[in-house]
Amino acid sequence: MLALTRVGGTEEHDPSHQPAIEALLSGVLQAPRDELVAEGREAVVALKKSDLYSSLWASCDQLRGGMDASQYKDYILTLLFMKYVSDKAKSDPDSLIDVPEGGSFDDMFAAKGDKEIGDRFNKIIGKLADANGLRNVIDQADFNDSEKLGSGKEIQDRLSKLVTIFKDLDFRGSRAEGDDLLGDAYEYLMRHFATESGKSKGQFYTPAEVSRVLVKVVGINSKTHQYETVYDPACGSGSLLLKAAAEAPRGMTIYGQEKDNATWALSKMNMILHGNETAEIYKGDTITNPQLTEGTRVKTFDYVVMNPPFSIKSWRNGLEQDYGRFEYGMPPEKNGDYAFLLHALASLKSTGKAAVILPHGVLFRGNAEGNIRRELLKRGFIKGVIGLPANLFYGTGIPACIVLLDKENAVSRSGVFMVDASRGFTKDGNKNRLRDQDIHKIVDTFNRQVEIDGYARMVPMSEIADPKNNYNLNIPRYIDSSEPEDLQDLSAHLYGGIPNRDIDALQHYWDALPALKDALIEPLREGYSKLKVDLAEVQDYALNRSGLEFIRADVEKIVKTWFAAHRATLFAIDANTKPNDLIRTLGDDLLEQFKAMPLLDEYDVYQQLMGYWNEVMHDDVFLIMTELGNGGTWASAAKPRKTIEDKERKLSEDPDLEIGAGRSKTKYKMDLVPPTLIVGRYFVDEQARVDELNTKLESASAAVVEHAEEHGVDDALLAQATNDKGAYNKQLVNAAIREARASGDQETLECASAALEFVNREAAAKKAAKEAQAALDAATLRKYGELTDDDVKSIVLDDKWHATVGTRIDGKVDALTLVLVDRIQKLGERYAATLGHLDSEVAKLEAQVRSHLAAMGVH
Repeated sequence: MLALTRVGGTEEHDPSHQPAIEALLSGVLQAPRDELVAEGREAVVALKKSDLYSSLWASCDQLRGGMDASQYKDYILTLLFMKYVSDKAKSDPDSLIDVPEGGSFDDMFAAKGDKEIGDRFNKIIGKLADANGLRNVIDQADFNDSEKLGSGKEIQDRLSKLVTIFKDLDFRGSRAEGDDLLGDAYEYLMRHFATESGKSKGQFYTPAEVSRVLVKVVGINSKTHQYETVYDPACGSGSLLLKAAAEAPRGMTIYGQEKDNATWALSKMNMILHGNETAEIYKGDTITNPQLTEGTRVKTFDYVVMNPPFSIKSWRNGLEQDYGRFEYGMPPEKNGDYAFLLHALASLKSTGKAAVILPHGVLFRGNAEGNIRRELLKRGFIKGVIGLPANLFYGTGIPACIVLLDKENAVSRSGVFMVDASRGFTKDGNKNRLRDQDIHKIVDTFNRQVEIDGYARMVPMSEIADPKNNYNLNIPRYIDSSEPEDLQDLSAHLYGGIPNRDIDALQHYWDALPALKDALIEPLREGYSKLKVDLAEVQDYALNRSGLEFIRADVEKIVKTWFAAHRATLFAIDANTKPNDLIRTLGDDLLEQFKAMPLLDEYDVYQQLMGYWNEVMHDDVFLIMTELGNGGTWASAAKPRKTIEDKERKLSEDPDLEIGAGRSKTKYKMDLVPPTLIVGRYFVDEQARVDELNTKLESASAAVVEHAEEHGVDDALLAQATNDKGAYNKQLVNAAIREARASGDQETLECASAALEFVNREAAAKKAAKEAQAALDAATLRKYGELTDDDVKSIVLDDKWHATVGTRIDGKVDALTLVLVDRIQKLGERYAATLGHLDSEVAKLEAQVRSHLAAMGVH
């Protein structure tokens, strides 16, 4: 029997079995890789994206020493830039970036271990910079800075390790579609750098989720042409501009300006990294020294997107010319929020649109800002306002909003569309983050101008201009998004019953489960109802006797229909698939399918898919695409591989199967098709047998423990036969038997003999369970070598993706039902004790006190 053990197995194995194990694996693991090598192609093991990025960050972070992340990012992103342009030059003869001899990443890697490595790095980067007019852009980071990187052996080792980390990344096939390896790696690193940089330095990066909202609500979409212009006057690292361009089918014409020199250089590199080499990014203070001007006015664009620094106090320092930006009023000297807003407005063409992130104060502050706001509203320039959750941004924790400006049809605009999205987010470390469902809901609601109670409404200009509001745009004035107060009802406390208003507040549940309301609630008196069942029975009724099974059946049917509609597309995934387009199609259709479904919120359902996509499915698609791109198949993508243990890059994977033990142990990973899926499809009976044997083992172990707890404790007959954990030691039990026989102690002999029988029974059960598991593991491993392409596609699509999404959505049905149960039980408990009941209890207690006093002789 081969000693195959699952994760966590501690069993030793016979080393003589190793050749047999390797023979078993040779057909399963080696053939596909050997075939690739034989055909002259490089054997590539496709790692999960998530593992790659986390290891990249951990490795870089480990090597930075005491340097601040806002500085360290310059080194890391310069290396990322060098690797990308070098790889691209190898595969793209038309690359706009010329990589000269002696100016490539390969030259940097060749300097590994050199005593003068820092100086060599600077010279290599300088050659690339000179060849492309990128001096003072890509050479901002000094790789020979002893204060930041150390000196002597320290800098030599640090830079050698750093360049080694990037060596394994391959960007030759990278695509600028927003889902390529480079783009995601860059996004991952930037988010972590911003998180680590703190409030003072996090402003160079706008969270990707917020950027997605901004570009979608401003109107950039699949119909946007590449010649249309987008401008960010405070572009930071350029991430917002890139998100805007990525939303258009063929990109857009990009313009930007950034004040900070290092961040400007970062933005220039970022544009090249994402295939936008022709983007025009200017350096300087946008307010006091705008670079994009036409005569005495600022240049105009189709779209403006911006996340400027909040409430900057020094915005007027050096301001000499207004370039036609302040015709509707001069912002206050100590607050630059409206300076940026007015700059955005002036930068729009006659049909131009802008989306600007600003602090909530711009919506309601008075004096000069109030006057400007009134003038903009009167002219119809403000199309909408979206309130965002607090603590989204790296530079500040205060809540912000998006102000939408639109010059097109401004004269006829009769209201402002407001959205209060402040409560839609998830916690992510010490920050809040918009979920996919929050993004989709904001965008759908704003773009379709859908009014939703407590969330969004079109506010007429007459209401805004009313003297009681006086052009104040503070969202809570117009949208009440607060949770309704949970009122205590005095009459119900006095006379019992549940107020009908509390029952009616659950109407969306009753609409979905009308039978449940009839089963639980009945009228008591006018305005009040009562429970027909005990509180303890409410959950059973809700889950098992409410008609919930019909809801579940409908959910399953919708998911099945939805998946069937896209199965052919998923079946046809290849190296050219665009994952972003794929998941957008899947997600939008799923959301649409559930719009009419009672009980469930379609955006909650959408999040179940997107959560699974982000956690697992995206990695699966990436693995398949990578394997197919390297000449492999779905079947070869599912082959087991050895886990990666790379201490230098801090990458360590949890294995799915372990073979052997000790030094000869080999760990294997099955990313695409985990062993549980193989067992679930092909070895159901064998798994049932393993489960049965494990149940017997648990029973046998419990019997041993029970006997030891009674007879193996201090002063008991077998106290000397247990170890320091109170468990029987077989050798000590046998010794007790021998001593009892020799002394004629029949009682101890019988007790020890029973203990030995229990111990032997447990050992036999453990051996049987272990052998059955080993046989199942061996069969499972062999099965991977027998799988065809169609087998793997069916397992991944049906048993993994379809089944998991369906289970997650079904889980939402349960969760929502339990929310209803909790509310009903809370209301039932709240009004269970009436005034009459309390009077009765008080009378009973008074009688007991009188009785006790009488017994004590007190009258």
